[in-house]
Amino acid sequence: MIIVPVKEGENIDRALKKFKRKFEKTGVIRELRSRQAYVKPSVRRRDEIKKAVYVQQLQREEE
Repeated sequence: MIIVPVKEGENIDRALKKFKRKFEKTGVIRELRSRQAYVKPSVRRRDEIKKAVYVQQLQREEE
C-alpha cells in the first residue's frame, strides 16, 4: 500500500506526482504488461542477451 503524506498547504498536484513516482517504482504496471502474454524462457534469455550486447556497445562508444 502506497502512502503519500501531504503537508498542510501542499499542492494536490505535487502530492499526485509523488504518488505516481512511487507507484511507478513498484513496477506493478510493468509486471502486468509482461504477464499479458507468455514468453518462452529461451526467447526471454535471447532478449536479455541482445540487451546486454547493446549496453556493452554503448559503453564501448563512450570510452
